[in-house]
Amino acid sequence: MHSDPMEWVALSALPRVGAATIKRLLDEGWTPERVLNASDADWEWLGFNFLARQNLQQYQQNRGPMRELQLQVREWLRTPDSHLLTLDSPDYPTLLKQISDPPPILYVRGDVDVLHLPQIAMVGSRNASRAGVQHSSEFATALSQAGLIVTSGMAHGIDGAAHQAAVKLNKPTVAVFGTGADVLYPARHRMLAAQILETGGVWVSELPPGTGPLGHNFPRRNRIISGLSAGVLVVEAAPRSGSLITARQALEQGREVFALPGSLNNPLSQGCHALIREGGQLVSTVDHILEQLAPMLGAYASPQVEEKQLPPDLSAQEHNLLQALGFEQVSMDQLVSLTGIGVADLNVLLISLELKGLIENSGDGYCRI
Repeated sequence: MHSDPMEWVALSALPRVGAATIKRLLDEGWTPERVLNASDADWEWLGFNFLARQNLQQYQQNRGPMRELQLQVREWLRTPDSHLLTLDSPDYPTLLKQISDPPPILYVRGDVDVLHLPQIAMVGSRNASRAGVQHSSEFATALSQAGLIVTSGMAHGIDGAAHQAAVKLNKPTVAVFGTGADVLYPARHRMLAAQILETGGVWVSELPPGTGPLGHNFPRRNRIISGLSAGVLVVEAAPRSGSLITARQALEQGREVFALPGSLNNPLSQGCHALIREGGQLVSTVDHILEQLAPMLGAYASPQVEEKQLPPDLSAQEHNLLQALGFEQVSMDQLVSLTGIGVADLNVLLISLELKGLIENSGDGYCRI
């Protein structure tokens, strides 16, 4: 029999008492009910700071911020498809419960059962290249078709492309918020967030309703993204980024970490290369991921990925230029030297190939996608 969820809400609101402390208390037999009804001497013995003890005293007097949060959460639970999962609840995701600092509470909207299906996290740069967004979409499509649930953080760039690919297939996807579960951020993903619920997916947050986009909460939520998943795929990442935090937490949690390699000249590939040096697995196809996860998750059918072909409407000059372009950045001067085509004509051809989605202009040069 698990505790009253509202007691968990109160406990999670204690200032400067984190998830790891609450898990330790629970392991030592200090249930939320026992903590809330303890004496000040007990709280001091447990190591609670003065502000936490003051909040607990106010709670016992039926007032203060902990009581106010309970009222706020009860109001939020009136929202359709809203769920409160506590650490001792049978509905709490098993994999997430195994990490060192699992969230005491998960605020969830949508189909809770999805959280118990095999998940693969996909993370990467918010300022992703066009090629990175395309890779994210293609891998998320293939992984969803293979039976995995794509889990990500709803950010711009790689995250958004991964969620959108699952939604497009009418497959569920898990969005882990760095805000309260009633605060949609970034604003441009409001429609995507609605589509996630419409296609059977879920929103997840450890933060209470009404929590806005505060910078320190986004790195904190990364452990949930990796903790829910059997593995993490990093598509693009700068050397210092939240994506690398997620991947390194995944390694600490005993999860598989995969990284897509990229151009040596692309700064968004440097984080992936660092991960590969640190023990992450280099992958270039979805099958590489499925081969590693199959022993843990069972066999999955290989996804049917449609083979790409060049558009039939390429002119001879466009075709020759495309052959001259590699997957490394090439400057305009280098292209003039390689092709013998004048700058004016070259500009026309490059714009045409870019509009057809075959090349990308990074600002420092051009490369094939």
